[in-house]
Amino acid sequence: MELRIFTEPQQGASYADLLAVAQATESAGFAGFFRSDHYLKMGDVDGLPGPSHAWVTLAGLARETDRIRLGTLVSPVTFYSPGPLAIAVAQVDAMSGGRVDFGIGAGWFEAEHSAYGLEFPALGGRFDRLEEALAQIHGMWNTPEGETFSHDGHFHSFVDSPALPKPAQRPHPPIIIGGRGASRTPRLAATYAADYNLAFTPLEEVVPAIQRVEKACVDIGRDPGEIVRSAALILCLGTNDAEIRRRAAAIGRQPDELRENGLAGTPDEILTKMAAYADAGIQRMYLQVLDLEDLNHIHMAGADLVGPAAQL
Repeated sequence: MELRIFTEPQQGASYADLLAVAQATESAGFAGFFRSDHYLKMGDVDGLPGPSHAWVTLAGLARETDRIRLGTLVSPVTFYSPGPLAIAVAQVDAMSGGRVDFGIGAGWFEAEHSAYGLEFPALGGRFDRLEEALAQIHGMWNTPEGETFSHDGHFHSFVDSPALPKPAQRPHPPIIIGGRGASRTPRLAATYAADYNLAFTPLEEVVPAIQRVEKACVDIGRDPGEIVRSAALILCLGTNDAEIRRRAAAIGRQPDELRENGLAGTPDEILTKMAAYADAGIQRMYLQVLDLEDLNHIHMAGADLVGPAAQL
């Protein structure tokens, strides 16, 4: 199992904070640094200094890291027009030397849309926008240089676009699509995803969700094995109960609740739970780290989890 670090900067983080976490992620041996794409804090935190733009952040990190994969988990389609988003992601991919994974979803947090003047359609409308944007971004990236891309969409239309710039990765960066929907999500994942992500999903729901995506792949003639199956869970690692309680308290959570719903406990406890997810089909885990000041947490996780997880 491959391990990546996943952060939530809207809870309160400067670029300097994120740079420190990304560089710790790289030096600790993790495969990637990922961030959420949100504009509004959640829960009882001050959120200072305020939200940061996901792709601006990743552009900076692209120039200040060397090895790790970088990306969003995930960018809401409601935040972006597909043409400029395709340009931004392609540019960050080039700036990183081809290390970007592109996570995109329908969006879900209504309050952040109203707080920053963004339209928030009903769920069906958001999925309509997601499906159209995926077709258009994928179409732009797959258009050969020297040719043009046109697409008559319901929300956005492209007429003789030069479809530039191209990403460093050809034909395009890996696309991450997540969710547990019964029909549209599996179809979109089967059509476009290189990584199908199950965020904060109970173990018993993992196999049915993966099976829905595998069936959708078979329905369109795609090999299901082409899609990496991933999960995201909160991390709270400690060498003993006192350290686990301290780290849980720092993020306003209880150790028992985190043991049930996340990856909490000693290295052996966490590796046992990871093994259960691996047995259910998970090949990659995004470890959500909420206390961005606790860089020792990341280094400890790198030392205690990365190597053993690779053997799962």
